[in-house]
Amino acid sequence: MAARLIDIQQLSIGFRQQGKIQPAVRDISFHIDKGEIIGLVGESGSGKSVTSLAMMQLLPPPPASRIRGRILYHEAGGTTDLLSLSPEAIRQYRGNHLGMIFQEPMSSLNPVYTCGNQLIEAIRVHQAVTGEEAARRAIALFEQVQLPDPAQMMHRYPHQLSGGQKQRVMIAMAVCCQPSLIIADEPTTALDVTVQQAILQLLRQLQRQLQISVLFITHDLGVVAEVADRVLVMYKGQLVEQGTTEQVFSAPRHPYTKGLIACRPPLHRRLRRLPVVGDFMEEKSGRIVEKPTDLAGLLQELEQPPGARQARLAVLSSQQPVLDVQHLVVRFPARKSALGKVHSWTHVVDGVSFALHPGETLGLVGESGCGKTTLSRAVLQLIRPASGQVLYQGTDLCRVGDKNLRRLRKQLQIIFQDPYSSLNPRMTIGQAIMEPMHVHGLYGSDTHRRHKTIELLEKVRLNASHFHRYPHEFSGGQRQRIGIARALAVQPDLIICDESVSALDVSVQAQVLNLLVELKEEFGFSTIFISHDLSVVKFLCDRILVMRQGRIEEAGPAEQIYDHPVSPYTRRLLAAIPRGPEEPGAYT
Repeated sequence: MAARLIDIQQLSIGFRQQGKIQPAVRDISFHIDKGEIIGLVGESGSGKSVTSLAMMQLLPPPPASRIRGRILYHEAGGTTDLLSLSPEAIRQYRGNHLGMIFQEPMSSLNPVYTCGNQLIEAIRVHQAVTGEEAARRAIALFEQVQLPDPAQMMHRYPHQLSGGQKQRVMIAMAVCCQPSLIIADEPTTALDVTVQQAILQLLRQLQRQLQISVLFITHDLGVVAEVADRVLVMYKGQLVEQGTTEQVFSAPRHPYTKGLIACRPPLHRRLRRLPVVGDFMEEKSGRIVEKPTDLAGLLQELEQPPGARQARLAVLSSQQPVLDVQHLVVRFPARKSALGKVHSWTHVVDGVSFALHPGETLGLVGESGCGKTTLSRAVLQLIRPASGQVLYQGTDLCRVGDKNLRRLRKQLQIIFQDPYSSLNPRMTIGQAIMEPMHVHGLYGSDTHRRHKTIELLEKVRLNASHFHRYPHEFSGGQRQRIGIARALAVQPDLIICDESVSALDVSVQAQVLNLLVELKEEFGFSTIFISHDLSVVKFLCDRILVMRQGRIEEAGPAEQIYDHPVSPYTRRLLAAIPRGPEEPGAYT
């Protein structure tokens, strides 16, 4: 039997809101053994991160108003209740015994200090070493986490590193004092599949080398299936299921776990809609009631009939394209003289051509920096291309004046990756949705616009009572629905979805993807869907374009790209996809 490292006993955490205590974690108990990886999964708001922050005593009152229970840390000299330690004493455990990798490294790293200085500071705070020795250890750690040119990385600032490189710096800081436990809070959520795979491999490698335990917090069940020895499932502050990874994923007992497993788009079958948690359970008077749903039967019922996809592609390709992009080039200055003369250019989009047919969904995939977002913004003329054509219904948008382009924007809309930053925090969502209607003179009067706004809110599964609320009063999934409603407000022919579900929990993601499918069938708009999640693209898209370094690496029907990829780059992207619990090879 493995030795215990952490025992969490009857932990409860509450926050004071509007004079009342709102429970965030409710009487949970679990343990972490030495040298094992625990996967902690659940939706946003389920209490995952709050639990991990309590372990580090990073929930001081306020905001936390009530913390009860015990968090026992077992070490050679005995057992310590981490919750009972003074602020001075817990500092000796942070870093030396407990390390943490946060979800967003850019917000965790100090932008005015070099990465090397920040790592040196972390080492010297916890260990009595000279500056020279700390610098030597920092370079060795950068080498250990496989950063390129570690000595040069010491002098770089966080903004000069890619997302994956910043995450490696955070991992180096977490392991610099050789702690017994690493808490990894959603460390791969916003990363490309290839970068995610590299970070997961690095964590597993360090875990084996240093013999440390890892609490891996995520909402991605595919990732959990790849890395975790045991799995804990949280729902609304409660621990509803726990067991070995194979036990939980092959024979889940709780309906919420069954719903989470079913939500992720499968790679080896084409569904008309994705299963959601609501297919397996419902809440009545605060109680969970399980529905007698058989997953295998549900997937068979939702699967598209053979030949349906080929027939749809034949119909789509027989129509005149609504959008025809030819030899598009977007470039930015790479080097300028002191007088501002450009000596060299960086080609971000380099001679891209493709067509989009009425009602079609075209997937655009590739790693960060390949030019996906720049291409979409050039199509909308939010960035003016250097050369090429963007033909919308025969009109070249690159040569249209600003006045006519403003009129055409009604037909060309975009749903951004982060809906919160794209919504005005001072406007209610009703005003935000009505604004484009007013700008384009739609529906005659504000009374009719208001009625249309409420109708759109109901279309995206919100309701009229939400009209007067502000963006901060909604969850991430609800804000994404608001972004969809605003894009539909002007009845567009084309909507570009730029990573619009990448930051959502898997259960909320399934709901939003199902909503997009329904709205496409109802309104008939064409879609360019940009994502680094290839399983999502496979579910939603008719055809796929694979981009690499500003060019189209491979293009074709979704099934062809997945089943018979031609390019080695495409094969590498596909191989990096975490195999969900229902996928072949999940436990191999």
